[in-house]
Amino acid sequence: MRRYVKDIARERIERLIALADEIYEVNKPLSKRYIELALRVSMRSRVRIPRHLKDRICKKCLSILKPGVNCTVRIRPRREKHIVIKCLECGHVIRIPIKRRLRAKTRATRRGSGTS
Repeated sequence: MRRYVKDIARERIERLIALADEIYEVNKPLSKRYIELALRVSMRSRVRIPRHLKDRICKKCLSILKPGVNCTVRIRPRREKHIVIKCLECGHVIRIPIKRRLRAKTRATRRGSGTS
C-alpha cells in the first residue's frame, strides 16, 4: 500500500512541475504555486524529487528555471569543473559539480569496447 502512495506522489510531483514549466510565461505566481505544491507533496509523502527536476527549481524564490529566460547557465573550470546556474529573479547561485569519476568511467568503457 505504501508503495502505491509513493508512486502516486511521484506522478503528481512530476505533473505539477511540468504544469509550472508550461504556464511560467503566462502566469508566474501560479507557476510558483505549482512548485510549492510539488514540494509539499514530496515532503508529506516523503518522496524525493528526481534530480533532473530538482535542478530546475530555484531554492530561494521557488521559480522554475528556464535557461535564457530567467536564469543563466555557465560552465566554470576553476578548482573542479562545475556548472553555475544563476537565477535572474532573485540572484541565487547554484553550483553543480561535474564529477571526474563519471568521465573516467566513460573513458574506460570506450577503451574496453574497442578491443574485442
